[in-house]
Amino acid sequence: MCEQILELLKTKSKALSVDEISDELKIETVEDFKKLIKDLNYLEDELKLYRTNKNKFMLFNNSNLKLGKFIGNKKGFGFVDPEDGSEDIFIPPVNINNAINGDRVVCEITNKKAGNRFEGRIVRIAERKYKTMVGEYYLSDNKGFIKLDDDKINLTIEIKDKHTMGAMPGHKVMVKITNKVKNNYYHGQIVKILGHKNDPGVDILSIVNKFGIHDEFPEEVMESLDNIPDEVTPEEIYGRRDLRNKMIFTIDGDDAKDLDDAVSCEKLDNGNYKLGVHIADVSHYVKENSPIDREAYERGTSVYLADRVIPMLPHKLSNGICSLNGGVDRLTISCEMEIDDHGKVVDYDIFESVINSKKRMTYKAVNSILEKNIIPEGYKEFVPMLKNMEELAHILRSYKERRGYIDFEIDESKIIVDETGKPTDIVLRERGTGEKLIEDFMIAANETVATHVYFLELPFLYRIHGEPNPEKIQKFIKFVGLLGYQIHGKVEDIHPKTMQKILDDLRDKKEFHILSSMLLRSMQKAVYSKDNIGHFGLASKYYTHFTSPIRRYPDTTVHRLLRTYLFKGDMSRGTVKYWSEKLVLLGDQTSECERAAIECEREVDDMKKAEYMQEHIGEEYEGIISSVLNFGMFVELPNLIEGLVRLDSMKDDVYTFDETTFTVRGNKNKRGYRLGDKVRVKVIAASKEEHTIDFEIVKEKVNETIN
Repeated sequence: MCEQILELLKTKSKALSVDEISDELKIETVEDFKKLIKDLNYLEDELKLYRTNKNKFMLFNNSNLKLGKFIGNKKGFGFVDPEDGSEDIFIPPVNINNAINGDRVVCEITNKKAGNRFEGRIVRIAERKYKTMVGEYYLSDNKGFIKLDDDKINLTIEIKDKHTMGAMPGHKVMVKITNKVKNNYYHGQIVKILGHKNDPGVDILSIVNKFGIHDEFPEEVMESLDNIPDEVTPEEIYGRRDLRNKMIFTIDGDDAKDLDDAVSCEKLDNGNYKLGVHIADVSHYVKENSPIDREAYERGTSVYLADRVIPMLPHKLSNGICSLNGGVDRLTISCEMEIDDHGKVVDYDIFESVINSKKRMTYKAVNSILEKNIIPEGYKEFVPMLKNMEELAHILRSYKERRGYIDFEIDESKIIVDETGKPTDIVLRERGTGEKLIEDFMIAANETVATHVYFLELPFLYRIHGEPNPEKIQKFIKFVGLLGYQIHGKVEDIHPKTMQKILDDLRDKKEFHILSSMLLRSMQKAVYSKDNIGHFGLASKYYTHFTSPIRRYPDTTVHRLLRTYLFKGDMSRGTVKYWSEKLVLLGDQTSECERAAIECEREVDDMKKAEYMQEHIGEEYEGIISSVLNFGMFVELPNLIEGLVRLDSMKDDVYTFDETTFTVRGNKNKRGYRLGDKVRVKVIAASKEEHTIDFEIVKEKVNETIN
């Protein structure tokens, strides 16, 4: 009945009462009416519809209501980022209604402000982002308080003596709110002491716990590891396809320890390629609903930080029996594909297997072979296969580009730290031929697996990426026009090739990598879902995540589904019903875990970059203006460190921000700055605690005025 209710409300522009819905659906029995009430309550709890103050029901899309994430500001106001991809909504302080930064909220649009920005008020807190918060314990007037790490949360939290857990001033702690005393003043209870703020590693540990990421495994999980073998047994191999004599190897980063995927490739007599993608069979060891599985579900993903990895699975699995280490037998699920010279998969097979990796290769060594023709020691016998792989990867990439695959070419920085976690250098992360090759092969396998199950019409977990909001794309194109660049072609019909064309038109511009990042941010985020809508960014009709089950729970789930449907042949009505219901919640949970991991990784990077620049105050660097705002300009250095040049710090003139052209101009000297201008800056301040870096301009760009 839930689907009937939603379909009905889609056709109505006003809210309906229970009786009106009952009449429309022709409810006749008492039992059906009770079910209607139950389903309406369920849909309200799941935020599929909204109940008005007059007990009427309507869809969010048919109202002035938006569901989204509240983004607080330390000055007291905030914004709501709607989940439907529409523009942010400004929330003045009087309309926040106790929402905290990161909360999922229901927002009512009250009016439109100047500059086409909507203003609204929070009418309901749908879900609190943080059950606990992280901060520093301190004393004031002999009372204990918490200074929260997140300065966007404007709360005063007092800790009574009996709730301190023995914390001392300077300790970083986790705290939960126990009760509200008065507006923005609460009593709290310390639930965990992370360590003193100056202890090595506590800085990152504080951020990890802030995002609710588990940094330790429960005792129950560790005890259950006793049942996991250290080596593959003959009994486990029975019934699997034996690939141990095949030339199969892994290609990963120098410091990788959790090796999910191995590859093989050969040229067939008919001119086609046979590509093998062999993935660690994690679900063989991690049984559904076991303690290890429940913990992996809660974590959702491994988290990769500057000085550590917080794994989804304990090391005995992630670095041991599941990792495809060289020279040892390992259980795998293989996807072997025959691919023609146009990049199309003309035949494939998905099966349980056992492999013995012949080499633990690194991207650095593979790039040396394929880019410089320099063969490191121990690689000579693998060169012919690597050359075949390079050919096939080029074919696959060309095929993807023809259908509209979007390569944003986004650079990433890598933070080098010492044994205490202190950053010693920040460099660009390499993305060479080897990295792209593995990416192309994994995409091919993911598409093949997703396509196979899709046409079986069985419940499945897809990796989906929706079409971007046309308004945001038009806004981006208008902004590009202000820079003097013209985008050719029509953008009314949003298609992956449209985005590809926009990038191609900008590729030779000096601001390309900045504009590419801006365009990427204007698009929707990829998520996990039972409902397949395709993957826009990859221009793929059917896509899943199959290739990283050690570090991603969705991949482990996909393996379970393959084992259920393909290897065991269980497609019974009960099995289909079970997975159809379970995958809805699983998709939401793993998508949320992924978002938390990404935010955590970004915050750690920002902190470590600021900590690094604290040691370089007074030094000068060449940079490029990456954004222009009403209070200043952000300047990005070649290693992607970004700092702020505040307008009020520019003493040679009074500078004014022009919001119509997104430029800054001196009132007297008419000197102007815009996105993409190259400048020389000096580091004047940096704060590890605030995650901020401040620059000042010490040398003007070549062209000093904007006409």
